Amino acid sequence: MSTAETPAIAPESAPLSESARVVNTFIAPSKIFNDLRRSASWWMPWLLISIVSLIFINSVGRYVGYEQIARNALAQSPKQSDQFDKLPADQQVRQMQVRTAATRYISYAVPAIIVIAWLLMAGVLMGVFNLGLGTSVPYKISLAIVAYSGLPGIIGSILATISVVVGGTSGSLDREAFNIQNPVATNLAYFMDPMGNKFLYGMASAVNIFIIWGIVLMGIGFACNSKVKRGTAIWTVVIVYLVYKLISSGLGAAFS
Repeated sequence: MSTAETPAIAPESAPLSESARVVNTFIAPSKIFNDLRRSASWWMPWLLISIVSLIFINSVGRYVGYEQIARNALAQSPKQSDQFDKLPADQQVRQMQVRTAATRYISYAVPAIIVIAWLLMAGVLMGVFNLGLGTSVPYKISLAIVAYSGLPGIIGSILATISVVVGGTSGSLDREAFNIQNPVATNLAYFMDPMGNKFLYGMASAVNIFIIWGIVLMGIGFACNSKVKRGTAIWTVVIVYLVYKLISSGLGAAFS
């Protein structure tokens, strides 16, 4: 009789809890992206990102002020600033009140804005991978990949919050120079003049450590859920993002 042993069948990986998914996004992303085939839930990263974002926004509102944020945004747009300066004093007051209110409401609508952005991103990436690379990634998995890939941004928001709070309490925060769109030095645009070349400024903002981190995670996510090689998947996401930045930076330069 043969004494050869039957090879043991490797047990299926244990399902990950929501907290384990968050942790593994930073230390073992393949585990969480493979687990998405079991459950494509994305509420946990949305909740965490929303909470941290609202803490940052509340800190900005307290130490910078929404009117100052609105004035700074206006000053960074030469065309709008010129039009504003030509208005009579009473109309300037009313328009600034409207701008301040809009800034406040839009800031606190961040959780909803995040969902809308993710829905769009997931649709675009699913289309690119399924139609362009012949994969069959479901929309719900594409959405979950996008959501979990956004988690590194939490670190950027925490750093920005610390910078605002420390600067605000110590009196070193320059409220008139504060840019809520680029509050901390995590990208090349932070070191550029926002009043300079708008197109270059927009493109430089793409060289952001947390955006690059997120792009790599998206590539890993799509590679784990398709037969596409990891390098190909990452470069596909890079190209999609660069096309987006070219368009958005061009529009920003044209209308600012």
